[in-house]
Amino acid sequence: MAAFELYTKYARVWIPDSEGVWKPAELTRDYKQGDSVLHLLLEDGMHVEHPSDPEVPNLPPLRNPDILVGENDLTALSYLHEPAVLHNLKVRFIDSKLIYTYCGIVLVAINPYENLPIYGTDIINAYSGQNMGDMDPHIFAVAEEAYKQMARDERNQSIIVSGESGAGKTVSAKYAMRYFATVSGSASEANVEEKVLASNPIMEVTGSSWAIGNAKTTRNDNSSRFGKYIEIGFDKRHRIIGANMRTYLLEKSRVVFQAEDERNYHIFYQLCASSHLPEFQALKLGSVEDFLCTNQGRSPIIEGVDDAKEMSMTRNAFTLLGINDSYQMGVFRVLAAILHLGNVEVKDRDADSCTIQPNNGHLMVFCELLGVAYQDMTHWLCHKKLKTTTETYHKPLPKLQAVNARDALTKHIYAKLFGWIVDRVNRALQSSVRQHSFIGVLDIYGFETFEVNSFEQFCINYANEKLQQQFNMHVFKLEQEEYMKEQIPWTLIDFYDNQPCINLIEAKMGILDLLDEECKMPKGSDDSWAQKLYNTHLKMSPLFEKPRLSNKAFIVQHFADKVEYQCEGFLEKNKDTVNEEQITVLKASKFELLVELFQDEDKSTSPVGAPSGGRTRLSVKPNRTHPGQSSKEHKMTVGLQFRNSLHLLMDTLNATTPHYVRCIKPNDFKLPFTFDPKRAVQQLRACGVLETIRISAAGFPSRWTYQEFFSRYRVLMKQKDVLPDKKLTCKKVLEKLIKDEDKYQFGKNKIFFRAGQVAYLEKLRADKLRAACIRIQKTIRCWLQRKKYLRMKNSAITIQRHVRGYQARCLAKFLRQTRAAIIIQKYQRMFVERKHYKQQLAAALIIQCILRAYMARQQYRMLLREHKAIIIQKHMRGWMVRQWYNRSLAAVVYLQSCVRRMRAKHELKKLKIEARSVEHFKKLNIGMENKIMQLQRKVDEQHKENKAITERLVGLESSHTVESEKLRAEVTRLRSTEVEAKNNAGRIAALLEELEALRTEKSVIEEWAETYRDEMEQMVADLKEQNTLLKSEKDELNRLIQEQAELMAERMQRVLQEETRQLENELNEERSRYQNLLSEHLQLEERYDDLREEMNLTLHVPKQGRLRTDSTQSSNESYNSELIESEDGSRGLEKRDDEQEKQSMQDKLERGEGQFQRAGGRDDEELKVCRGAELEYESLKRQELECENKKLKHDLNQMRQLLMDEAPVISTGTPSPAYKLLLDQLNSASEQLDVCKEEVLVLRSQLVNQKEAMQQKCENELCVGSLVHRHVEISGTSLQETKELTLSYTEEVQQMKGEGEVTCMKESHRVLEAQLQTQRSNYENELEVLRGELQNLREENNRQQQLLAQNLQLPPEARIEASLQHEITRLTNENMEMLTDHKSEYKVRLLLWQRIADLMDQLEKQEKIIRKFKKQLKIFAKKIGELEGGQTEAVSPGQVSDEPVQPVNIPRKEKDFQGMLEYKKEDEVKLVKNLVLDLKPRGVAVNVIPGLPAYILFMCLRHSDYINDDQKVRSLLTSTISSIKKILKKRGDDFETISFWLSNTCRFLHCLKQYSGEESFMKRNTPRQNEHCLTNFDLAEYRQVLSDLAIQIYQQLIRCMETILQPMIVSGMLEHETIQGVSGVKPTGLRKRTSSVVDEGTNTLDSILRQMTVFYSALCLHGTDAELIKQVFRQLFYIIGAVTLNNLLLRKDMCSWSKGMQIRYNVSQLEEWLREKNLVTCGAREMLEPLVQAAQLLQVKKKTDEDAEAICSMCHNLTTVQIVKVLNLYTPVNEFEERVSITFIRTIQTRLRDRKESPQLLMDTKIIYPVTFPFNPSSLALETVQIPSSLNLSFLVRV
Repeated sequence: MAAFELYTKYARVWIPDSEGVWKPAELTRDYKQGDSVLHLLLEDGMHVEHPSDPEVPNLPPLRNPDILVGENDLTALSYLHEPAVLHNLKVRFIDSKLIYTYCGIVLVAINPYENLPIYGTDIINAYSGQNMGDMDPHIFAVAEEAYKQMARDERNQSIIVSGESGAGKTVSAKYAMRYFATVSGSASEANVEEKVLASNPIMEVTGSSWAIGNAKTTRNDNSSRFGKYIEIGFDKRHRIIGANMRTYLLEKSRVVFQAEDERNYHIFYQLCASSHLPEFQALKLGSVEDFLCTNQGRSPIIEGVDDAKEMSMTRNAFTLLGINDSYQMGVFRVLAAILHLGNVEVKDRDADSCTIQPNNGHLMVFCELLGVAYQDMTHWLCHKKLKTTTETYHKPLPKLQAVNARDALTKHIYAKLFGWIVDRVNRALQSSVRQHSFIGVLDIYGFETFEVNSFEQFCINYANEKLQQQFNMHVFKLEQEEYMKEQIPWTLIDFYDNQPCINLIEAKMGILDLLDEECKMPKGSDDSWAQKLYNTHLKMSPLFEKPRLSNKAFIVQHFADKVEYQCEGFLEKNKDTVNEEQITVLKASKFELLVELFQDEDKSTSPVGAPSGGRTRLSVKPNRTHPGQSSKEHKMTVGLQFRNSLHLLMDTLNATTPHYVRCIKPNDFKLPFTFDPKRAVQQLRACGVLETIRISAAGFPSRWTYQEFFSRYRVLMKQKDVLPDKKLTCKKVLEKLIKDEDKYQFGKNKIFFRAGQVAYLEKLRADKLRAACIRIQKTIRCWLQRKKYLRMKNSAITIQRHVRGYQARCLAKFLRQTRAAIIIQKYQRMFVERKHYKQQLAAALIIQCILRAYMARQQYRMLLREHKAIIIQKHMRGWMVRQWYNRSLAAVVYLQSCVRRMRAKHELKKLKIEARSVEHFKKLNIGMENKIMQLQRKVDEQHKENKAITERLVGLESSHTVESEKLRAEVTRLRSTEVEAKNNAGRIAALLEELEALRTEKSVIEEWAETYRDEMEQMVADLKEQNTLLKSEKDELNRLIQEQAELMAERMQRVLQEETRQLENELNEERSRYQNLLSEHLQLEERYDDLREEMNLTLHVPKQGRLRTDSTQSSNESYNSELIESEDGSRGLEKRDDEQEKQSMQDKLERGEGQFQRAGGRDDEELKVCRGAELEYESLKRQELECENKKLKHDLNQMRQLLMDEAPVISTGTPSPAYKLLLDQLNSASEQLDVCKEEVLVLRSQLVNQKEAMQQKCENELCVGSLVHRHVEISGTSLQETKELTLSYTEEVQQMKGEGEVTCMKESHRVLEAQLQTQRSNYENELEVLRGELQNLREENNRQQQLLAQNLQLPPEARIEASLQHEITRLTNENMEMLTDHKSEYKVRLLLWQRIADLMDQLEKQEKIIRKFKKQLKIFAKKIGELEGGQTEAVSPGQVSDEPVQPVNIPRKEKDFQGMLEYKKEDEVKLVKNLVLDLKPRGVAVNVIPGLPAYILFMCLRHSDYINDDQKVRSLLTSTISSIKKILKKRGDDFETISFWLSNTCRFLHCLKQYSGEESFMKRNTPRQNEHCLTNFDLAEYRQVLSDLAIQIYQQLIRCMETILQPMIVSGMLEHETIQGVSGVKPTGLRKRTSSVVDEGTNTLDSILRQMTVFYSALCLHGTDAELIKQVFRQLFYIIGAVTLNNLLLRKDMCSWSKGMQIRYNVSQLEEWLREKNLVTCGAREMLEPLVQAAQLLQVKKKTDEDAEAICSMCHNLTTVQIVKVLNLYTPVNEFEERVSITFIRTIQTRLRDRKESPQLLMDTKIIYPVTFPFNPSSLALETVQIPSSLNLSFLVRV
C-alpha cells in the first residue's frame, strides 16, 4: 500500500508548530497524488491548508491510533517519528504521571521535580526477579536486567546514565546502586553496600548530592560538576564485595569563579555555616559574604537546605568511609586555606611587577593552616623562576599574571584534595575477596550547548560523540542479531555514523592534535590556532565550518546539533600549568596531609592546575600512574589526557554489556510535572533517542509473534482462512491484506513489519469492528422497531375490542333502564295515591282522638288544680320552715368546707413542693411500689368503709320503710276512725303534728344520706383518680427506668464491643510481633548453625591418611552433640530466665520482710485457732486407720478360716515346687518388709529425737512434719501392699484347692499372721509418736491446700506468679528465722537438713525396692498358675479314679494396656532417628493414622512420666524438638515434610494439653482418657516451646507455599486470558511482555487451583486441624491478592476494562474453589477484596461527579495512592474505550483528601498473619494405637 493512500478523510497528522513544536490536525478531504495542499482541521476548530510539494514527498507525519498512545515502549508505536515520540512522552508524563519510558534498549527518565513514592523497598522487591518487559519502565527494571545478565551470562555490565545538568542523572545512578545493594546484599561484615551508597565521595548532602563535587548552577541546585564511573564488584555468589570509582572532568574553575546566581562547591558553605563550632575556631572562618570564592554568584543560600545540618551529614559520611577525625580536620584545614587564599589581594607595584601587602591577614592564615613559610609563599606568588643553560632568574610578575597564578594554585590544591578523597573512598570500598564480576554505573555530562561554548563544552561533546558511536553500534548490533535469529534477509540499514566527526576531533591533524601542537609553540596563541584550524579543515571536512562574523571561533556539526566554539582560552585550559616553585613551597610544609597530597607530584601524568581565563576549568584524574615516566609525559596536555581516559573508558564499556538511561529535563523552571516540548525535543535529539527511533524505523520496527498476530487480527480472517497451522494462516492473511511484500517479513517465530503497517492493520481492524458494530446496531434497531410496531398493533386491536364491547354494553344498559323506568313509574303512581288516602284516614282519626282527649284533660286538670291548691297551701307552710333550716345547715357546711379547703390547699402546696424536689422524685422512684401497695391497701380500706356505710344506709332505709308501713297502717286506722277523729279534733291535730315531725325527720335523714353518698362517691372517685395518676406515674417511671437501662445496656454493649475489638487487635498485633520475633529467632538460629558448621569444617578438616569411621556412628555422634548443644542452649536460656526471676524475687523478698514482721503477731493467734481443727482431723485419721486394721484382721480371719476348712480334706504329702517357690518368695518379701519397717522405725526415732531437740523452731517442725507425713504415707502404702499380698495369697490358695499342698501352707499362714501382728504393733507405736507431730502440721497443710486451690483457679501465668510469691514468703520466713538464731543453732539446723536429705534418699530407695518386689510377686504368681496348669495335666489316671476332682477352667485374662510405650535410655537416639529424621512423610501419611509420630512420642513421654524420670522426660522432649528443627532445616523446601511435621507438632501439643490433667482441657475426654493423664510432671513450659515451634513451622510452610505459588500468580491471575477473546493483544515494542495466550508450560488459573488443591489434600491427609487449614489458605489468598494487585499497579498494559473483567472472573473461580472445600468462613474471600475493588474500578464509569462519589464509596479497601495510580494507568485496549480525564482524577483526589491512611503504594507481600492453634482433642484411645513394623520401632514395649 502506497504511503499517500493513508492520507484519506479523517486521517490524523502532525504539522509543525512554533510554540509546541508539533500540533495535531485532521484531514477534511482525501489527499490525491499531485495535490499541492492538504486541507486540515485543527483541534481548536480552525481550518488550514498545509502546503505539499508534489515532486518532493514531504507529507506531514501521521498520528498513531489512540490505543497506542501512552505505550511503555516507544518502539511499539506504529509510526516512529519525532512528534509521535514527543506526544507519547508528554501523555505519559502529564496525564499518567509516569516518568519512565522505554525506547528500545534505552530507558528515558524525565525529572518530575517532585518526590515520588516509587523507590521504596516494596518496589524493589516487586521488580526483583522480573523480566524487563513484564513490568512498567523503571530504573529498577534496568538494574535488575543488568544484575540478571551478570549472574546468567557471567559477563560484566554497565549502566550509562547521561543527560543535561538537572535532568536527574545522579539520582538515577544512586537508585540503581541502591537496587544492587538491596537485592544482592554484602558478602562481608563491613556493610559494603552502605558504603557504596554513601560513597559518592563522602559528601552526600541531601539524598543525591556531593558536598565536594556538587554545586548550585542556574539549571540545577545540586549539579554534579564532574563525571564518574563506579564499578560495583561482586563475588561468585553475586554479592557486593566492594567498589571502585573513576572521575572525569572536574570543574576546577568553579573554585575561583562563579557566574551570576550560582554557588561554589557545597562544602565551602557548609564550613562557613559551621564556623561557630569549637573545633572549627582555629580555621578563622566567618560568613560566606566575607570570602571572594563564595560570594561571586551572589546566591549563597539554597531554599530548603540547611548547610550546618548538611555538614554533620558530610562528617558522618566521612566516618562511615573510614576517614577518622584527624584526617577530617585536615581536609577542613585545606578547604579553609583555599578560602583564605582566594582573599589574598595582589596590588600593582609598576607595570611589570606586583606586590602583596606585608602581614596580609588572609595569607598569614593560609600559611598557618598549611604549615608553609609566609615569606616564601609571598615571594613566589609575585615572582617566577626562569632557567637558562647557565643561570637562573627570578622574574617579577605583573598583577594579572600573579592573580592567575594564585587562582591556578587554588584550583590545583582543590583538585589534589578531590583526588585524595576519591582515593580514600576507593580504599574504603576495596575488598580482600577476589572480584568475580562487576556492574559499572557511568554518570557523565550529556551533550551541552550554550551561548558561549569553550574548551569544557568541547571535551564534553567529544565524549558524547564517542558514547553515541558506541550506542549506535550496539543498537545496530542488536538489530542484526535479532534479524539473524529470526532468519530474516539482512539488508544494510543506513544510519548516522559519527566517525567523521570523531576523526575531525581526535585524528591526526585533528582539532585536539593541532591544539597540542600549538601549545608546544613558544608563542602559540588562540588566534594562530584558529587560523590553523581554518586552513586545515575548512575545505576538507563538511562537518567543520567558520562563522561569518568571527575569526576566533569555529563550528562543529555534532550528531545532535551544530555547536559554535570560541577559541579564546583553549590554549591556557589545555596547558593547565602551575608555578612549580609554589608547589615546592607546599611540599616543604609541616602539614602531613598537604605533603601526602603532593607526594606523587613528580609521578603524576597530568598537571592539575590551570590559569584562569575562561568560564570553567577542567581536571582529569589519572586512571593509572606508571613509575618511571619521562618528563615529556609529565607535560601531557589536558586534551591528550582526556582523550586517553576516554579511550580507556570506551574500552571498559565495550568489554561490558551496556544499558542506557537517558535523563530528560522537562522545563527550566523546576516546576513539578510541567512539560516544555521545545526543551524536551532538544534533549531527545541530543541524547540519541530519536536516532534510536530512526534506526528502528529504517528496518522492521514492529514485531509480532504468530500467536499474538493471530489473536489480535483474528477478526480480519474468514472462517475458511483459519488453518490448523497458525503460521501458515498468518501468511495467507497478510498476503491478502498487504499486497506489497516488502512491507513485512516472516521470521522463524515472529512477523516483522515496516513502519506504519501495524497502524494500517489497526485501521483495517477498527474498520471491520466498526462495520460489525454498525451491522449489530442496524439489526438491533430493526428488531427494536419491529418489536415496537407489533406491540403498538396488538395494543390497537385490544383497544378496539374493548371499545366495541363497551358500546354494546352501554346500549343494553339503556334498554334495560328504559323498561325499568316505565315499571317504576306505574308502581310509584299507585303508591302515591294509596299513601294520600291513608294519610287522610289517619288524620281524621287523630283529630277525633285529640279532641276527645283534650276535653277529658281539661276536666281532669280543673279537678286536679283544686286538689293541689289545698296541698300547696299545706306544704308551703312546711317548706318555709324547712327552707330556713336548710340555709342554716348549708352555711355551717360551707364554713366547714372553706376551712377544710384552706387546709387541703396548704397540704397540696406542700406536697407539690416535695413532688418537685429531686429527693422526693428519688424517694418516689425508690419506694414507688411500696407506696402503690399502701395506696392499694388504703383503697381497699375505703371500699370496706363504703361497704359499711352502704349497709348502714340500707339499714336506715329498711327502718324507714318499716316506719312508713307503720305510718300507713296508722293512717288507715285513722281513716277508719275518721269519724272518731272528727269527734276528737284535738287528738287529730296532735297526731298531724307528730306525723309532720316524722316526715321532717325522714326528709332530713334522706338528705343526709344523699349528701353522705355523694361525698363517698366523690371520695372514691378522687381515690380512683389519684390511683390512676399514681399508676400512670409508676408506668412512666418504669418506662424511663427501662429506657435508661436499655440505653445503659446498649452503651455498655458498644463500649464492651469496642474494647473487645481493641483488645483483639492488640492481641493480634502482639501475637504478630511475637511470631515475627520467633521468625527472626529461627533465622538467627539457622545463621548460627551455618556459621558453626563452617567453623567445624574449617577447624576439623580431616588430615590425609586418617582412617574413616563408620558413617552411622559419626552421624549418631553428631546428632548426640547437637542434642547436647541444644539442651545446653535451652539450659542457658533457662539460666538467664532464672537469673532474671532471681533478681525479681530478691526485690520482692526485701519488700516482704517488712510484711513478715508485721504479720508475725497475727500468725501466733491463728496457730492457736488451728490446733482444735488439727485435733479433730487427727481423731478422724485415727478412726480411719483403726477401720483399716479391722479390715486387715477380718481378711486374716477369713484366710485362717479357709485354711481350717480345707485342712481335713488335704492329705499329707510333700509340697509341690510351685508352692515352695511361692513360699520362698513370700518369705523373702516378708524379710524385706521387715527390714524396711525396721529402717522406717529407725528413721522415725531419729526424726522424733531431732524434733524434740528442735521443738521450739517453727521451721524445723514444718520440715520434720512433712517428712513424717511422708512416712505415714509410706506406712499406709506398706499396709496396702501387705493387704494386696494377702489377697493375692488368698487367690493362690483358692486356685490350689483340691491339691495336696494345703497342709504345708499352714506354716506360711502363721508366718504371715506373725508379720501382721508385728506390723500392727509397730503401727500403734507409730501412731503414738506421730499424733503430736500431726497436730503441728495441720495448719501448714490447710494453708497449703488453700493456696493450691487458689492457684488451680488462676490462669497459668498468674499461677506461676502466685507460686513464686509463696516461695518468696517461705524463703523470707526462713531467712528471718536464720537471722534470729544463734550460730550454734544454725549449725545444728544445717546438720539437720543434711540428715533429712539423706533420710529422704533412703526412703525413696526403699519405695523403689518395695515396688520391685511387688512386680516380682505378680510375676511369680503368674508362673505358679502356669505350673499348676501343667501339674493338673500330669495327674495319673489312678489318682483320678481314687480321688475324683472337679475340673477347674481357668481363663486367661486379656492384657490391659495402659497406653504407654517403654523404651531404654540408650534407645532414645534410635527412637528419634527412626521416628523423626529418617521418616518419609509421603509413605507414612498413606499407610497409618494421621499424627502417629505424635501419638508415639506422647506414649513414650507418658511412660517416662509414669516412672517419674524427669531426666528422661527432659531429654526426650529436647531431642524431639531439636530433631524436628533439624529435619525442617534439611528439607525446608519440601512441602510434604513441612506440612507433615506441622500437623504432628500440633497434635503433640494437643496431646500435652489433653492429658495434662487440667480441667479446662479434660471436658471432652472419656473416662479412660482421663486415666491416661500425666501424674508427676507439669509440662506447661514445654507446651509453650512446642507452640513456638509450631509457629515457626507454620511460617516456614507459608514461605514454602508462597515460593511454589509465586511464579503462577501473575501469569494465572493477570496475563492468562481465562475468557478468550475478551481482551485483544496490543502491539508491543522491543521489550516483549509475557504472552497472555496459553502456550505449553504457561501457568494458568487452573494451575493455581490445582496447586492449591494439592496443598489442601496434603494438609487433610496429614490430619491438620481444620482451623489451621483455614488460616493457611487465608494467608495464601492474601498473598495471591497482594501479588496480583502489586503487579496490576506496576503494569500499565493490565489496567483496562477487559482485564478487570478477567480478574473478577478469576476471583469468582477462587471463590468457587473455597465453596467446594468448605473454606468460605475462613476469611480468605476478604483477603481478595482490594483486588476485587481494583477490578471494579477498572470497569465502572469514570466521567461525572456521581461516578467519583460511587468510586470513593466502593473502593474503601484501596488507599488513595492506589486508586489514583489505577486511574492514571487506565489504558483503553480498543478505540471504543475512553481515557480517564485529569479533571476526574483530581476530583477523586479532592474527595479522598481526608482519608487517614498509609501513603504506601504496594501491599506488603511479606506479612504473615499471626497464627493460633485452637485446642482440638483427639478421640483416639492411646491403648489402641498400633505401631507398624515399617517404622523400625520394635524396641518399644507397650505397657
